[in-house]
Amino acid sequence: MANMILNVPETLAQEHDETVRFIAAKLYEAGKLSLGEAAEMCSIDKIDFPAILNEFKVNYIQYSYEDIMAEIAPSNT
Repeated sequence: MANMILNVPETLAQEHDETVRFIAAKLYEAGKLSLGEAAEMCSIDKIDFPAILNEFKVNYIQYSYEDIMAEIAPSNT
């Protein structure tokens, strides 16, 4: 994993771990990180990351409306 310097307000710097967890959860939600990558960003096991997602009200399963409809709609073939 690469390192990045991010300038944040002092209040966020004081809560470093929570800030990193929040950013990882939101990047997962946006589809920018896999579950494993987000967990690694937080230095935790992949199996423990869903609890972080829950803390920030991010759904574990990331399906769009289109994905769901494609799964349940009858095929036209």
